Amino acid sequence: MTLLKFVDDEWGPLGSFNWFATHGTSMSRTNSLISGDNKGAAARFMEDWFERKGSVRMDSVGFENDGIPRRISNIIPSLHDNHHELLELAASFQSPPGKPATKTSSVARRVRGVLTQVDKPRFVSAFCQTNCGDVSPNVLGAFCIDTELPCDFNHSTCGGKNELCYGRGPGYPDEFESTRIIGERQFKKAVELFNGASEQIKGKVDFRHAFIDFSQLEVNPSKVGASEVVKTCPAAMGFAFAAGTTDGPGAFDFKQGDDQGNPFWMLVRNLLKTPGKEQVDCHHPKPILLDTGEMKLPYDWAPSILPIQILRVGQLVILSVPGEFTTMAGRRLRDAVKTVLSGSKGFGSNIHVVIAGLTNTYSQYVTTYEEYQVQRYEGASTLYGPHTLSAYIQEFTKLARALISGQPVEPGPQPPDLLDKQISLLTPVVMDATPIGVKFGDCSSDVPKNSNFKRGDMVSVTFWSACPRNDLMTEGTFSLVEFLQGKDTWVPAYDDDDFCLRFKWSRPFKLSSHSKATIEWRIPQDVTPGVYRIKHFGAAKGLLGSIHHFTGSSSAFVVA
Repeated sequence: MTLLKFVDDEWGPLGSFNWFATHGTSMSRTNSLISGDNKGAAARFMEDWFERKGSVRMDSVGFENDGIPRRISNIIPSLHDNHHELLELAASFQSPPGKPATKTSSVARRVRGVLTQVDKPRFVSAFCQTNCGDVSPNVLGAFCIDTELPCDFNHSTCGGKNELCYGRGPGYPDEFESTRIIGERQFKKAVELFNGASEQIKGKVDFRHAFIDFSQLEVNPSKVGASEVVKTCPAAMGFAFAAGTTDGPGAFDFKQGDDQGNPFWMLVRNLLKTPGKEQVDCHHPKPILLDTGEMKLPYDWAPSILPIQILRVGQLVILSVPGEFTTMAGRRLRDAVKTVLSGSKGFGSNIHVVIAGLTNTYSQYVTTYEEYQVQRYEGASTLYGPHTLSAYIQEFTKLARALISGQPVEPGPQPPDLLDKQISLLTPVVMDATPIGVKFGDCSSDVPKNSNFKRGDMVSVTFWSACPRNDLMTEGTFSLVEFLQGKDTWVPAYDDDDFCLRFKWSRPFKLSSHSKATIEWRIPQDVTPGVYRIKHFGAAKGLLGSIHHFTGSSSAFVVA
């Protein structure tokens, strides 16, 4: 992990960016919830850690006993000691009917919005992606779900089937726990680097950017050890691409490591586009499943013109790549650029080179030449043939030399603007409705009367709701846990940003206009005892297209 710490002369630390390679696939494709995955969790943990670190006693490493930042217990004091009084107080707050709300209601109740200090910048921590192409957060390995035995090593299959081979995260079988653990590991390392940061960034701020046509790019033979000039190819996907990975297996009879293909799927492929001999030879040993670079209807199936960019901030150099480089491909690119920059005027030898992965556009994976020959998922997803990495190294070294010399670079061909041609298969929301006698925001399933919960318990409340796509609550929250302060003041305690709170939306059947939202709160171990309630914010669409916002609250309950 490489971490860049931002410090203001007046305010002190303002934030940090770090680069570490791991896929955001702790939550598998069976997850139907919107999630920032392990990197989102890590960012939330670190920002909360910083916001509270000056106001709470911490151990020498800077963590609470469970490793997760404690926050709510520092925001609101524990005002109640008599458990019987708490139960009586909670009983006086029964679930009210749902009621209309303003568009900004949920924004105003966001926990971190309430905590914002107007005269001080908010701390921002970014957990950036880098060359994660072959790095999985499912660190326990891949196992067959039918036999519990490890998958076949070379092809990631179980009895010849890829559908049964799944990777397991450290919290297996709980994906939420795996996400928390992988996020926490990145968070802890980031805090270690943040606290120990001592090297000051000095020097110029500069960049070079170019668009490159990767479909037929000539690569100097010295870059690949060849005797003649080689070329990249128009984009194409191999058979092993359809096999997926152990983080998300594919379907049918595809498997990783397939460098032959099979006649049936080649016949299906040919119905879409039959690749010519030159294209087949160019991609060898990849057997082409989809000739995406030569498929143009309704618009290009794959990009040809890609942006590459090199950024300099003092002795830190960031390589912005439009794809997922594997560990070794990323290492070779960094080493090549560092070799060009080292010892040059204005740089010296102390250079830090990082890769910013999946930047500016997306063009699948990039493997080394050797990895490409094996044709696992990543090699089959390397769009422009076996010399793709060599092309990147060649073009990035050009940018690096231009950066050293202060010379401009040719901007290159402009990519096509396809914004007006995009096709969406997502059907619009027609309307939302509730059963007769029910209002949006009414509780469908409330907490039990006189509820009394303990730390670690799960509290679940279901509301009559509407499609979340009516308003994405970008600056607000769909769900909220509030704490009763005094006799009648509700203070925001946890919202959608918190790992312990989950918002689940569903319809009774696909074409129904009725829907429900279930909010689950796993009570943290460090929660402040007291009276709480769960709140839901939403927006419903009327038959004529008008959007109206609503809110609902559960009955109050006690956390002891």
